Amino acid sequence: MNADQIVNMILRLVMRRVVNKGVDAGIRYASTGGKSPDEMSPQERRQMRAARRQAKQAKQAARLARRAGRL
Repeated sequence: MNADQIVNMILRLVMRRVVNKGVDAGIRYASTGGKSPDEMSPQERRQMRAARRQAKQAKQAARLARRAGRL
């Protein structure tokens, strides 16, 4: 394994983490509507939690689909 391959491998690892954090932040922002939990009504907080649960389930389903696609 030469230096270029090692650099590419490390770069891919770092970029994957950065992109995942960005996606997570976008999901959080979309589920809250840009408000902090303190500014929300109890109804909005319930909706926020439901949206986060659905996002988590969607990510898990996507992971399972990728895993099943490899078989």
